[in-house]
Amino acid sequence: MFGRAARRSDNSKYYEVLGVSKNSSQDELKKAYRKAAIKNHPDKGGDPEKFKELAHAYEVLSDPEKREIYDQYGEDALKEGMGGGGGGHNPFDIFESFFGGGFGGAFGGGGSFRGSRKKQGENSMHTLRVSLEDLYNGTTKKLSLSRNILCPKCKGKGSKSGASGTCYGCQGTGMRVTTRQIAPGMIQQMQHVCPECRGSGEVISERDRCTQCKGNKITQEKKVLEVNVEKGMQHGQKIVFDGEADEAPDTITGDIIFILQQKDHSKFRRKSDDLYVEHNLSLTEALCGFQFVLTHLDGRQLLIKSSPGEVIKPDQYKAINDEGMPHYGRPFIKGRLYIHFNVEFPESGFLSPEKCRILESILPQRLGKHSSDMELDECEETTLHDVNMEEEMRRKEQRRRQEAYAMDDDDEPNVHHMACNQQ
Repeated sequence: MFGRAARRSDNSKYYEVLGVSKNSSQDELKKAYRKAAIKNHPDKGGDPEKFKELAHAYEVLSDPEKREIYDQYGEDALKEGMGGGGGGHNPFDIFESFFGGGFGGAFGGGGSFRGSRKKQGENSMHTLRVSLEDLYNGTTKKLSLSRNILCPKCKGKGSKSGASGTCYGCQGTGMRVTTRQIAPGMIQQMQHVCPECRGSGEVISERDRCTQCKGNKITQEKKVLEVNVEKGMQHGQKIVFDGEADEAPDTITGDIIFILQQKDHSKFRRKSDDLYVEHNLSLTEALCGFQFVLTHLDGRQLLIKSSPGEVIKPDQYKAINDEGMPHYGRPFIKGRLYIHFNVEFPESGFLSPEKCRILESILPQRLGKHSSDMELDECEETTLHDVNMEEEMRRKEQRRRQEAYAMDDDDEPNVHHMACNQQ
């Protein structure tokens, strides 16, 4: 198959490096590599050689083809080229591809072993206020933003020659440490940004500075972004522009993220993919039928009417299918439109006794039991008063609290003691 017989060599070393068995699954390999790589990372004080061995072992065993060759013929077969090469990848590239970009920053910004590696830039967050009509119909909004970009003249180097020197004030660290004695035998150590290089760790001579960015490496750019708000998007949903945030030297550019903020609507309320609307009916409409026109969020006129003989009760809901919000990603699928009916009754004194008798002859019979004159003579007459229950409950709660405070202020609260009878 390969032109000559492959001789067998050690095929267990990589498994031992990761601390797994030969029949380990890919998930088990990942877990073993994750644990060992973090422990032996040079930026965390680990063994650099061990870190390289872990990366190489994981690179081979995580590749099904290389793993099969290694299991059959061992390490020598990979070195001789049977598996397309025996590795040679940067162990930090494998580590960061496994954990995601910028993971090494968790160990303090990348040590000298790695050299200069890019850090992850910050994302730029913006709130985008949209109407319910925007979310129903979809829209495109053009927004003008200013951001930092690498100087196009010096390509972010800050100098004409592209070179820079190490800052002598901080020895290239970007930070300076000062100490002061605050008491006999007590010294306070403080760390602050180097004022000479402003934290960059490098200096550029006055003659060599870029004429466009003045050695700052970045300039300002105005950019117009077209933000597409798709049908059915939700309040709080994010729209991401990858790599469009502020640029900086040796930094992976972050994202611009717009967070949708829905404005309140005067008529409609939204819950997920459903819409709710309130509608008031007179007592006549509730009993005898109603008809009205509702203007939808896309401008369509919907005719809403009751069925013949239908009575609408207070606090009743009705639903219209497929007239709610579009489903995000599938705008042809829509939720329901719910109509909440409030029935408005006429004020007291609206009906004269004659009209009451006419109305009573039409409406269903009274539910109350008819009492004789003799039974009524034996009853005590009462008077009904109008009451606001919310105000009533608030006043009772306030009185209860005042009584509780009064009991706390008493020196000797009322306590009932049970006396023991002496025999």
